[in-house]
Amino acid sequence: MHAPAQELVNVAAWLPLRASEQPDKPAIVWRSNRDAAGRAVYSQFTFRELNEACDRHAHGLVRVGISRGTRTILMVRPSAEFFVLTFALYKIGAVPVLIDPGMGRRNMVQCLRDVNAEAFIGIPLAHALRVLNPGAFRKVRVVITAGWRWFWRGHRLRDLVGDPDSTSSHSGHIQGPAGPASQSPDRQITKSPNLMPFPMAPTSPDDPAAIIFTTGSTGPPKGVLYRHGMFDAQVRILRERFNIGPDEIDLPTFPLFALFDPALGMTAVIPEMDFTRPALVDPVKIIEAIRDNGVTHMFGSPALLDRVGRYGEAHDVALPTLRRVISAGAPVPPAALRRFKKLLSNSAQIYTPYGATEALPIAVIGSDEILGETAALTAQGLGTCVGMPVDRVEVRIIRISDEPIARWSDDLILPLGDVGEIAVRGTVVTREYITSEAATRLAKIRDDDGGVWHRMGDLGRFDENSRLWFYGRKAHRVITEHGALFTEPVEAIFNQHPKVLRSALVGVGARPRQTPVVCIEIDKAALQKSDYENPATLGEELFAIGAKHEFTKRIDTFLVHPGFPVDIRHNSKIFREKLAVWAAKRLKVK
Repeated sequence: MHAPAQELVNVAAWLPLRASEQPDKPAIVWRSNRDAAGRAVYSQFTFRELNEACDRHAHGLVRVGISRGTRTILMVRPSAEFFVLTFALYKIGAVPVLIDPGMGRRNMVQCLRDVNAEAFIGIPLAHALRVLNPGAFRKVRVVITAGWRWFWRGHRLRDLVGDPDSTSSHSGHIQGPAGPASQSPDRQITKSPNLMPFPMAPTSPDDPAAIIFTTGSTGPPKGVLYRHGMFDAQVRILRERFNIGPDEIDLPTFPLFALFDPALGMTAVIPEMDFTRPALVDPVKIIEAIRDNGVTHMFGSPALLDRVGRYGEAHDVALPTLRRVISAGAPVPPAALRRFKKLLSNSAQIYTPYGATEALPIAVIGSDEILGETAALTAQGLGTCVGMPVDRVEVRIIRISDEPIARWSDDLILPLGDVGEIAVRGTVVTREYITSEAATRLAKIRDDDGGVWHRMGDLGRFDENSRLWFYGRKAHRVITEHGALFTEPVEAIFNQHPKVLRSALVGVGARPRQTPVVCIEIDKAALQKSDYENPATLGEELFAIGAKHEFTKRIDTFLVHPGFPVDIRHNSKIFREKLAVWAAKRLKVK
């Protein structure tokens, strides 16, 4: 028998517990077909079936040489297969390496080169990347293809988990709202009769659990080492902070967040979307999945919420089953919150947790508090409130420095209300980057008791109510001869112009005499024809807005950009470094 989850510090230990507590509850639901009328038909795995599929895959992976501690690149599309393989690797005690393919081939190859993985599980396109870049995968000794194997050697996943034709009795399909279930499931992950449970690796809190890469919004993506204790703490904090119950159904539009669902006991409805382009999601398909499955919980990036919210507002959509929506990756504009909130019941809230790949969650605030109080202060240039720190996490504001800080001292802490760098410590905070010792030295501060403080690379302050306010990335501050300017306060001023979709403060020239430039992405739906004929008018209006505030009154350079470069993961973090280069070229500044 499996030991209870609380006796094992392994995130996969929650899965057999859920399978025992709620064996017939759907664990994963996905659209498998459409009927003649175009309505969605869904298939599913129950928690029992998911646990058994994970055991089956774990047995197969061990047979070909994947064992405890094996770094294993996992490159399969967000799907039931992704869940099964990830939790199978956790059960083994192997270390899955999870990466966003949308970061681009060059970045991806470099990241995977630095990991020194020993195993590679991927779809055919992923293996083509591996074969064409042999130097990046020289230590890989176990090769497994999920799908058709082309011209390379190695194992096929279907061969490791048994003959699919012998398991056609799989019951993992459901009668969807549209009618009968599809008869064409992913047969590589079917249920296996008479399967022996896999003996889960007895991992400790400090054992490596996964390597996850940052978005690379302020430099090359970095590999973050997650440990089993961190995953376990995240599950417990999320469940307690959001009061997640056993009847919950989630629509996770970010694959890595979806992995929390089996541990939390939530049904995960895999959305029909391109996960690398959430800003271009089809709102109709998102709304369809919520309504068809009675979704109660949803994660969406700010860009996704804005797109779905605009559609929902225009078409008078109501989503009464949603109890809560979580949005992260970048600050959510108050206008986007108001718009999406109109789709929900009065009791539902949109939460905007603050954190990063290296430390998540750190603080949480809800839409009621934002729209009722803090948004008005944000509009005055006082930063973006990200709420109260969560339990079991310490947060401090320390003096701003671009240099490494080797040892922690309370002398680093700034007085209440001062703006400085946000530093955090706790069970959900990672200790190092696996791919860069230099990045570790810059981001981590060692404590005398053996603990580690993580420098978020973000600027902020505490208010008198112990709420944390975000002021932007430290690397994005603009240092002029009149002092430092921070992105969040400055951009909040100019974002209030009705024709501005969003703005981005960048510095042109060398510190400490940078010229502040505000790049503008216009809201094309709000423009008049005259704006195209006389763009100078917009600049004059923006200058007049800035002149009302002491810290923006000297900003007099505005450049309209056709579409900001943003991160692949959330389509919300603005690549201000790229905008700064673009602005310098436009202004002919070297």
